[in-house]
Amino acid sequence: MQFELTKDFLDILNFAVEENNEAKVLELIDGLQPADIAEIIDEQSLEEAIAFYQFFSQEQAADILIELDEDSRERILNSLSSEEIAKQFIDNMDSDDAADVLAELTDEKKNEVISHLEDFEQASDIVDLLSYEEDTAGGLMAKELFKVDINWDIKTCINELRKQSQDIEQVYTVYVVDDKNILQGIVSLKRLLLTPDNKKIKDIYKDNIISVKVDVKDEEVGNIMDKYDLVVVPVVDEIGRLLGRITIDDVVEVIKEEAEKDYQMASGISENVESSDSIWLLTRARIPWLFIGLFGGIISARVIGNYESVLGIHPEMAFFIPLIAAMAGNVGVQSSAIVVQGLANNSLGMDGVLGRLFKELMVALLNGVILSSLIFGYNFLFSDNMSLSLTVSISLLSVIVFAGLFGTVIPLALNKYKIDPALATGPFITTTNDIFGLFLYFTIGHLMYT
Repeated sequence: MQFELTKDFLDILNFAVEENNEAKVLELIDGLQPADIAEIIDEQSLEEAIAFYQFFSQEQAADILIELDEDSRERILNSLSSEEIAKQFIDNMDSDDAADVLAELTDEKKNEVISHLEDFEQASDIVDLLSYEEDTAGGLMAKELFKVDINWDIKTCINELRKQSQDIEQVYTVYVVDDKNILQGIVSLKRLLLTPDNKKIKDIYKDNIISVKVDVKDEEVGNIMDKYDLVVVPVVDEIGRLLGRITIDDVVEVIKEEAEKDYQMASGISENVESSDSIWLLTRARIPWLFIGLFGGIISARVIGNYESVLGIHPEMAFFIPLIAAMAGNVGVQSSAIVVQGLANNSLGMDGVLGRLFKELMVALLNGVILSSLIFGYNFLFSDNMSLSLTVSISLLSVIVFAGLFGTVIPLALNKYKIDPALATGPFITTTNDIFGLFLYFTIGHLMYT
């Protein structure tokens, strides 16, 4: 059953923690997962959270820390000494989780924590992971994995796996390497257990496997794992040496973060923010695109002002200004959203830029013909001004075609120059298409009425 945190539950728990009532605290959290407990801590004050942490073993505390949101984790880590962080948390984490936590600390405190680690191999693995860019396969991978030599027999492999299992909780797969640690393939645990002891690994391993280079971007790792339905993927260096492995839970987190970032960009938010952030931070994240929107509105007003004489003679044109502006923005956002989605999941196919533009042109023409016909019919029935009917219909068709092509070209262009194409959605497309839509509307109106 999924845990649902309520205010009553939190009040009862905090009172039990304050009273140091261990029996009551353990009863309340019985059966809860680390993510559930992290949800509780996210709602507690720093003092309550630190007191609550005393009821967990070091292994449990480490699992919970990973699940906390960044603000709560930062509060707790800042309240602890470097030695406490090393002993209570880092010593009990997988290398990838430990590296993620340490990456949030200052360089000085990070080095202090590493100096307090007693396991030299673990410290070496963490330092190695910290050397990779955060948004690459190297920044995602964990060093803990099962591996065997291709020349070993089955009995040797089983004995070696028993030793390796002391540092590894879950068996995803067993990797096969040669004497130089170059990845050769994989072998399933079931196959190992069912094969006679005197057989060699080279006789039973599978060599046709998918791997990723250490410098591959995290988004591409996600696409590869999605395409081939992988729950784990090995990471290798330029010459094929096995460095680590990435599991599906790490990739899901990347996909989630990327989706949140793209959604915020599309909404005109320039920084990664949460609803719980300060008023100043939320304002700072929103104001840049609002400035752009304000500037675009001024330009739109200037466009209308330049055609003030036309409106003075034909005021009926003013009634359709909101329609033209709204349709331009909506069509542009639709087109850009489809392209951005395709770029994100590599589903645009092999048509190329020209193929995508042609397809979007056909879609825009079809939509434009349908909608402009409807608005022409409306004006024909409720207005006796044929010039107005033709102006609005032709303008709407032109605006839809332009907005569709513009919404396609911009994200493709941004992607070509290594700029996040999500910038092309939302306020940017809407504001730009509003301006050009109004310009087309009044230009066509001026031509139709003269």
